[in-house]
Formats: sequence, structure tokens, C-alpha cells
Amino acid sequence: MHSFRSHNCAEIRSTDTDTLVRLSGWIHRKRDHGNLVFVDLRDHYGLTQCVIDISSPLFETVEKARPESVITVTGPVVKRSDETINRNLPTGEVEVRIDEITVESAADVLPMQVAGDADFGEEVRLRYRFLDLRREKVHANIMLRSAVISSIRRRMTDQGFLEIQTPILTASSPEGARDYLVPSRHHPGQFYALPQAPQQFKQLLMVSGFDKYFQIAPCFRDEDARADRSPGEFYQLDLEMAFVEQEDVFAALEPVLSGVFAEFANGREVTKGAFPRIAYSESMLKYGSDKPDLRNPIVISDVSDAYRDSGFGLFSKLVGQGCIVRAVPAPGAADRPRSFFDKLNDWARDEGAGGLGYIVFGADGVAKGPIAKNLEAERILTIKEISGAKDGDAVFFVCGKQKDAEKFAGVARERICDELDIRAKERFDFCWIVDYPMFEMDEDSGQIEFSHNPFSMPQGGLEALETMDPLDILAYQYDIVCNGIELSSGAIRNHRPEIMIKAFGMAGYGPDVVEDKFGGMLRAFRYGAPPHGGSAPGIDRIVMLLADEPNIREVIAFPMNQRAEDLLMGAPGVADERHLKELHLKLNLPKIKREQESGPNVDAVK
Repeated sequence: MHSFRSHNCAEIRSTDTDTLVRLSGWIHRKRDHGNLVFVDLRDHYGLTQCVIDISSPLFETVEKARPESVITVTGPVVKRSDETINRNLPTGEVEVRIDEITVESAADVLPMQVAGDADFGEEVRLRYRFLDLRREKVHANIMLRSAVISSIRRRMTDQGFLEIQTPILTASSPEGARDYLVPSRHHPGQFYALPQAPQQFKQLLMVSGFDKYFQIAPCFRDEDARADRSPGEFYQLDLEMAFVEQEDVFAALEPVLSGVFAEFANGREVTKGAFPRIAYSESMLKYGSDKPDLRNPIVISDVSDAYRDSGFGLFSKLVGQGCIVRAVPAPGAADRPRSFFDKLNDWARDEGAGGLGYIVFGADGVAKGPIAKNLEAERILTIKEISGAKDGDAVFFVCGKQKDAEKFAGVARERICDELDIRAKERFDFCWIVDYPMFEMDEDSGQIEFSHNPFSMPQGGLEALETMDPLDILAYQYDIVCNGIELSSGAIRNHRPEIMIKAFGMAGYGPDVVEDKFGGMLRAFRYGAPPHGGSAPGIDRIVMLLADEPNIREVIAFPMNQRAEDLLMGAPGVADERHLKELHLKLNLPKIKREQESGPNVDAVK
């Protein structure tokens, strides 16, 4: 018999009764019944109940072994009595009588329990992540992640994509976030950067004659944590295709994503067929966001003209000054008490808005509320028609500058949906957001800058850049969104050097800057570059959605905390003088940091 196991802890069945088996694993739970001790033995695969009675010379060994100690037990499989069968376990009809036991590794008193679902807080969970990963839910999430990645790889290779690895040590690139820099020992004062994404390399692969590339790519960005974004590093399904238009990329990626989600949905509904295409401007109007949650049935509309020169003085004045009014319906809210409306109004003020005006359309067809008292009847009917409201509904209004009003109407749409509890459940709703603006204007500086991906092809090419208002130019850029989570950004790339130089010039980067920052790619483009495009769905976010986890750290094996600290390994850490000398570096720490590391300044204390 094998030294450690003849079976794993999920394999034994009633058909194995009287068979001598050997199992190894962790003590998940112990239950002392006086003359009997029951041990739930756990390994990666599952649980098996083991039992020993007080007459055994091994009883004391079992009794003293703490939870999470690693043991090997040998003994016969015994069928449980009918009243003790555990139907929730695959092994629940049998148990193993312990005839031999070896304590492979004794556990100290635990800083957190593995059995059960108690919450021990992020600090403890991440510091003892190896224990946290033993817990059933977290362990299952990591197994799901592995299965999802395997499924993605299979689906990509089945479509003819080649998996190619791109460099980790590379040059800094203005991708929109801060780089992680790596000092060079051989080149004093110079630094590598960890890639924010394999953007330039995957485009160079297309120039190199490869037709379809992908990899499960690690990306590194020095940015703050969010619930759907891990600080430091993340993984994405990075892909690129040559000789494609936008729809070709969609046709390649949709069956991969819908297939993976359907495979692991556990009965939840997944968007079938081609995903809806929604223009950026339409998305901002209807949903107040470029990552709309389509499970929310509320659709926003523009009712600015209904308030122009109207009897409702506040909105009339603001619309005359160039502001807009967005209508956010609240289906079935007419029978809600006044406190419902007051609560939402107070919430809006707490969010920094002026409030949420509203009209209530009663079941009798009569419009009520503060706005209805001051607005002409025909204008109220116009609003009702435009917003799609029916008798029994209410409509809330957001007024302000377009950018601010659009954004807050989107936030209000989500809040009202949650208050009314009308979000569809048990489904994954996908969509593409397309036709992003190529440029936007920085409100503070007035400078034209890229709104999305600087490597995108402008719609209309060089002619558009030379003849159109920059703020009217659209790009072949697209995002894929699921349940309000952005899974991926992508674009048809700008593969023409003259178009790239012109586009970067409009964003304030001269030809010398473009040559310096993107010289490798520009050189390649000058020797024959195919039209190409791609995308990069986030692996962590895909698994987070499938696992129904609100926080992305729950699906990453060894995540950092919100301050980008690895509490388990103690990173980031202080470099010793030898390392700094080898790298030709001297530290110039902020004063607070110096005092934390060396103790308080005595003179300052005095």
C-alpha cells in the first residue's frame, strides 16, 4: 500500500465496505462522544469521517491531535447505520475505523478556524492566507479559477489562436496608470518597467506575421484597490488578430465568453447569440454609464426640452444656461409612502447633488408631487411619454451640466433599482459598448487628450483627424460589459505611422516623443503592418462574477490588501544597503517615512 493514501477523502463509497484503506489529510473537525472520537479528515478532494474508540491504544494520539494537524490513517471501511448516514457528503454512507495513525505534522493553536464560515477580517485572512485557502468556499473559488482558465485556453486554441508569452521586463509606457519600475544593475540610473499590459508586444506579433495570438497575461499597475480591481497585479485573456474588422473580434470572443459562462453558470441564464452593441453616447444617455448593468430594467431619457421655458423655474433656468435634465423612471413606485421619496432626496443631497425632484403618476392618471404643481399639464404628458412611464409609476429628475447629470442619473438608476428590488436575478447579461470618442477635453487645462486607448484607429482615419473637430471623432474602441462590470477593453489598432503621429500630436505629444516612447512599434509599422485588433477580458473579474463574489480578492490565491501590501510574505519590504549599492540607488524618503523607520525626531518632539 502507498505510504500516504490508497484513496483520497472523497472517493470511498459503500461498495468499499470492509476494504482496508489509507487516507491522508487535515483534521477538519473532531467530535468527542466519550467512548468514541470522530474525526472529519479533509484533503483537496473532500471529507471522510474516521472513528476510533477508547479501547484503542491509539485513542490518546487522536484525542490530542489539534484541528488542522496532518495525519495518515489506515483501517477498514465500515458502513454507517441508517440513522447516522450523512446525505450531504459523497462519503456519507461510510466511515473508516482507525487501526493505524501517523501524525505527519502537528498544528499549533490556530489564529483562525478553517472549519465553519466565521469572518476573521481581511488582516487575519491575508496574513494566514494558507489557512484561509483551506476553507471550503475560498478553496472552491481557486479551483473554479483554474477550471475557467483551462476552458478559456481550450476554446482559444480550438479557434486557431497561438499562446505566446511576452516579456515581463520591458520599457515604461503611458498606459494610463503608474508603472512598477525595476532598477537595472548593469545600467546605473536606468529602469525596466513591469508591463501594464502586453499592448505593444501583441501588436508587434501581428506585424511579425502571426495571425491569432493569446495568452493569460499578468499585468502590473501601481493603482489603488477597488472591489473589482486588485492592486499591483491582475491577469487578463490577452488576444490579438490580424486582418480583422471590429465585428471579427466580436465573433471570435463572444463564443469564448458565453461558452465559459454557460459552462460554469450553474443554472444561471447567459446572453445567447450575438451580444447587444450599444454606442457609448447611447449608453451614457440610457444608463448613465459606459458599463451598464442590463439586469436593471430602468432606462433613462432626456427631457431637457420639456423643461425649456417652462413653469418650473429652476430647471427652466438651468436648461437655458446649457444644462440638461435626465428622467429616471421608478416603475410601480407611485404607491410608495412619502418617506420613500424623501429618503431618495436626502440620499441625493448626501451624494453632492441638489436633490432628486420627482413626479408621481397615480393609478388614477393624476400627476402629483412638487414639480407637477408648477409644470404645465402638456409638458407633464410629454415627460410621461418620453420616459415611458405608466400610471402607477414615478419619475425622478437629475439636472446639471451634461457630464455631471449623466453620471449622477446613472448612479440614481442603480439606487432606485435596488430600492425597488427590480434587478433581474440569476443571469449574466453581456453587451458591447462601441463608438467611444477618440479624444476628450481636460476640464481644468482645456487640453485635448485620449479618452480611451491611444493605439486605436480613429473612425475615418487620417482624413477625420485633419478635417473634424477632435471631440467629434469616434474610434474603433469597444468594451465588453457583464452585469455592470467591465470585463475588457479593446480596439482596432492604429497600424499607420502617419495616423499615429497625427493622433498623438493632437493629444499634445510631438513626433519626437512618439518616436522616443513608441519607436520600436513605429519602426515595425514602417515595414508593413497588417490591420489588426484585439481585446483583453479580465480573468479575475470573470471568475469573480461566476463565483458570485463581491470582492475580487476572494478569487485570487494570494492577493494584496487594499494598501497593496502582501501581509503573508511581508512585501513591500526595505532593501538592505548591499542591494541599494549594487543597483546604484540612494533613498530619498519623505520625512514621515524616515521617522517611522528610524524613530521620532527628538528635537522635533522637544
